[in-house]
Amino acid sequence: ILCAEFHCKMNAIGPDIIASLKAGVDLLEADKFEGMILANQGPHFSAGANLMLVLGAAMQGQWDFIENMVHELQGVGMRMKYCPKPVVGAPHHYTFGGGVELNLHTDKVVIAGETYAGLVEVGVGVIPAGGGTKELLVRALENIPANVAADPFPFVRRAFENIATAKVGTSGAEVVELGYFRTTDIVLPNFDHQVQRAKDVCLGLIKAGYTPPKPPRLYALGETNLAAFRAAVWGMQQAGFASEHDMLISEHLARILCGGDRMQGAPMTEQDVLDLECEAFVSLCGTEKTQARIQHMLATGKPLRN
Repeated sequence: ILCAEFHCKMNAIGPDIIASLKAGVDLLEADKFEGMILANQGPHFSAGANLMLVLGAAMQGQWDFIENMVHELQGVGMRMKYCPKPVVGAPHHYTFGGGVELNLHTDKVVIAGETYAGLVEVGVGVIPAGGGTKELLVRALENIPANVAADPFPFVRRAFENIATAKVGTSGAEVVELGYFRTTDIVLPNFDHQVQRAKDVCLGLIKAGYTPPKPPRLYALGETNLAAFRAAVWGMQQAGFASEHDMLISEHLARILCGGDRMQGAPMTEQDVLDLECEAFVSLCGTEKTQARIQHMLATGKPLRN
C-alpha cells in the first residue's frame, strides 16, 4: 500500500503535492501497488490550497495559471475517485478547503477524533473548486432514493449552507454529522493508530473485491431553486449577516449547485459541475474584494468580512 504524505508549511496544497498524488495514481494504474492512503502525522493534515500562489497569480492577471491549477486539482481528485485500486483518506487536526476536497474523492475516510474540517473557501472570497462543491452536490442527491419523486431542494440546501457559511466540524463525529463525510466512514479516537487503520481499511477493500464507484446520477435544479437560494441570501444580507461580496459568492455557489443555465431536471455529468466550479473560482479571483480577503488571511490568519 502506498502512502501519500505531505511535508510543507501547514501542508498547503500546491503543484508539488498535486504532482506527487498524480505519481501515486500512476503507480496504482501500472499495478505496482494494490492501494493508496492519504496520510501524514504532521501537526495538521492540510490547511487547504496555497493562497500565496493564487494571490500572486491573481494580482498579475495570470488567469490561465489559476485555471490550470484548478483543473490539476480537480483532475487528480477524479483520477483517485475512479482509480482501479482503492484510495483511503486519513484527515486529522486542521483539514480545510483543498484538504477536505482530496478526502472527498477517496473511497473511504478514517477520520481522527480530533479533526477540525470544513470547506472554508468563502472566508477568502472564493468557492471550493477542487471538486468540493461537486462532491457535496453528489452526496446531497444520493440521499434521494432512485425513482422517488422527492424535492431535491432540502437536500442540496444543506450543502449550500455548509459552503456559504464556511461551517467547520470540530470533531470527527461532527464532520460526519455536517455531511462532509459519509456515515459509513470511520471515526478513530486514537490518532496514533490512524495510519495503520487507514492501511488496514485499504487492504480490507481489496480483499472484499474492490471495484471503482459508478458515476453518480446528477441533474440540474433549475431556475426555481436558484431563485429560492437567492431569496435566502437576500434575507441574510438585509438582516446584516452577509455583505454584498458574500452575496456575489453565494450567487456563484447557487448557480453551480443548480446546474448553471440548464433547464430543471436536465441531466449533468460531474465534469459539467467541475467546469462551473472553475469558472466561478477564476471569476471571483478577479475581484478586488476577494484579493483583499486572501491578503488579510495570509497576513493575520483570520477571515476579512468586506
